[in-house]
Amino acid sequence: MTTATPALRTGKVIRMQLINKQTFVWMPLLILASSFAITMMVYGVIAYSVSDRTEPMYGGGSQAPLWYFLVVGVQALSFTFPFAQALSISRREFFFGTYATAILTSLTLTAAFLAGGGIERATDGWGFDAYFFYLPWIWEQGPVVALALYFTIAMFAFTVGFWAATLYKRFNLIGLLSTGVGIAVVIVLTALALSWAGEWPAFGRWIVDLAPIDVAGLFLAVDAVLAGVSYLTIRRAIP
Repeated sequence: MTTATPALRTGKVIRMQLINKQTFVWMPLLILASSFAITMMVYGVIAYSVSDRTEPMYGGGSQAPLWYFLVVGVQALSFTFPFAQALSISRREFFFGTYATAILTSLTLTAAFLAGGGIERATDGWGFDAYFFYLPWIWEQGPVVALALYFTIAMFAFTVGFWAATLYKRFNLIGLLSTGVGIAVVIVLTALALSWAGEWPAFGRWIVDLAPIDVAGLFLAVDAVLAGVSYLTIRRAIP
């Protein structure tokens, strides 16, 4: 009797996750399409009402499907982890297969952002200087860096959701809430330390001076840390 290779078992998890295409495929696309339609209608009203407008129109609606990946991260564990365990899929295989699915979905969504941004640049914002996908700061270092930033943001949202779900599975609600309180305390203490040292201006300048590639690198670092913690937690999580 032959045993499946790790790659085949990972592929099995990817197929299992994509059985529910609503979570990974249709909902992100629906949110993106809905946000785009609403934003374009608002832009149209502004363009019609303000005849002497000279500034281009930018909005933040394009972020909506990226942050939905937080929900995807939660559902990717809570919906399929018990089923995967019943199929004798190891926790390691489930983890890597689920993350591979998230990577594929994030790259697909990112490709849509790049295509939309390219169209907006070529058409001068759909012909009336209105931009949904293209934001100058994100694109100032080129489309490759824009892709990296969009991708790491989507993966950050997914990883936070997945990590929270692993905490809940492992330590129940008390553990999840305790972790949240602990993070809040660390943030408050850090803010107090910056205030006491008078470093808020320097911190503000550091934030302002960050380039898109720097932000993408920071998100990638946080993604890696949280993914590692999630992997260690899921090894003892209760299905």
